[in-house]
Amino acid sequence: MANRATGGRGGAKSTGDAADLAATRPWLAAYPAGTAAEIDLAALPTLPALIDAAVARFAARPATESFGKRLTYAEVGAAARAVQAWLEGQGLRPGDRVALMMPNVLAYLPVLFGVLRGGFTVVNVNPLYTPRELGVALADSGARVLVVLENFGHTAQAALPGTAVETVVVVSPGDLMGAKGLLVNFVSRRVKKAVPAFAIPGSVRLGRVLGAGRRRAPSAIAARPDDVAFLQYTGGTTGVAKAAMLTHCCVAANVMQCGAWLGPFLSDDRPPVIITALPLYHIFALTASALLMAHLGALQVMIANPRDIPALVKTMQGRPFSAIILVNTLANALLNHPDFKTIDFSKLELAVAGGMAVQAAVAERWKAVTGRPIVEGYGLSETSPVVCCNRPDIAAWNGAIGYPVPSTEISIRDADGRPVGAGEQGELCVRGPQVMAGYWRRPDETARTMTADGFLRTGDIAVMAPDGLVRIVDRLKDMILVSGFNVYPNEVEDVLAAHPGVLEVAVIGRPDPRCGEAVVAYVVRRDASTDAEALTAHARAGLTPYKIPREFIFVEALPKTNVGKILRRALREAPPVG
Repeated sequence: MANRATGGRGGAKSTGDAADLAATRPWLAAYPAGTAAEIDLAALPTLPALIDAAVARFAARPATESFGKRLTYAEVGAAARAVQAWLEGQGLRPGDRVALMMPNVLAYLPVLFGVLRGGFTVVNVNPLYTPRELGVALADSGARVLVVLENFGHTAQAALPGTAVETVVVVSPGDLMGAKGLLVNFVSRRVKKAVPAFAIPGSVRLGRVLGAGRRRAPSAIAARPDDVAFLQYTGGTTGVAKAAMLTHCCVAANVMQCGAWLGPFLSDDRPPVIITALPLYHIFALTASALLMAHLGALQVMIANPRDIPALVKTMQGRPFSAIILVNTLANALLNHPDFKTIDFSKLELAVAGGMAVQAAVAERWKAVTGRPIVEGYGLSETSPVVCCNRPDIAAWNGAIGYPVPSTEISIRDADGRPVGAGEQGELCVRGPQVMAGYWRRPDETARTMTADGFLRTGDIAVMAPDGLVRIVDRLKDMILVSGFNVYPNEVEDVLAAHPGVLEVAVIGRPDPRCGEAVVAYVVRRDASTDAEALTAHARAGLTPYKIPREFIFVEALPKTNVGKILRRALREAPPVG
């Protein structure tokens, strides 16, 4: 398939009088003062241009930090140019795919930026993939190069047969750290967990890549706005994985949309510092951390393993920070660590959450401990990802996903595709410059996802208030039908999560001959004495009878995606034993 795509340019138009805009885009009246209704689509940079502008403007500022080692923007830019030059020396041409399989290590930004500068397409890969999953992504994308952290080299070795990968670049945790990197690599390999043995013929270490690349001059940037910058695989919560084609226009537009919405709420008297705990191979962190924060000149504190909550808390204790992006499960895990309350939150200005619904109990505890509300937003891989976000100046979390960001249109539609009125439920549909160009090599899937008038069907049930504030009710596919009544798992989970004995909970529907489907709750207990009787009594106080779970199954852990989003689909297909 050609690398040039045709999508990604649609968006809300500024034509029409005030009455028309109020009727079609009521959310504009609720925008923070000074926030424009539109971004300048004609002035959108390609991602290499955005990166180079940040490197030039913030050259002396620290850009990224890992294990106490920092790189400035100038150093990141120089390493990125070396990566680009080396890839070009291997015969790669603009549009060729390069897969990245790394957690948040110091080398991530230089490698990511180098691939983008060459006009190559980034294929983001979850390091926790099995060989089968990795092999599918590599074969489907046609990646010619794989960049992998050495800890996952054995997975790569098993996955490579049958793919188009010609070269594997092996990264170590201590790369780009100089002398300090030797110690970091020693600790990584010897103390914490030995790197499983692997042997990939022809593989090359990142250090050699950088050395060779610095001896070459990279080509001038050739990327164009409609070139595909990312193949972002999605489908982890719905089934078959497919890659959203995100063009430079799509992602740059979303960076500018997020910058217009969030940027004014970060102090301009000091460079922002963000805790980058969510993995950068996930679309949320990719845009909101790697690209947006570079655009704003922030220091990104890289967290290689966000599941190691004690280490994450220790890092946050030693580094005053101004922003953090979250998912509900990460916020909950932090709040449950006894030392979290000892962190200095005096510099915290933004705590933005997405990826899954934020639960009221978690949001309330977060505000009580940190003094700042969680600002919830909403997006998808197919929308680069941000569609909506609450105003950053809200006093408290409100249970909504907020307002459409600039240059974004939304439409709530019924099963027949007709728009519904304010306060009525329907499927959330989105149109804007951040919407993907389509699914890679899957035109039928693209056609099923897009409406005739150019809106993306999200598969989420939503309701919009008269002022344009949007609330997600639930995933269309997760809705449970009990004797003809709709039950939304988010609502049931929110009620159960407020019980002091519940650490985590997930709700699904199970076929039932009497009522069609029965509500079942999988619960991770905070208190071992919590039982089904106690949770049933608690649920009765907040739910009508048909919404109360018929069965409670107590488990040690819930299945989750790489960013901590609970996988209801996995519970339906292969439920854990309680």
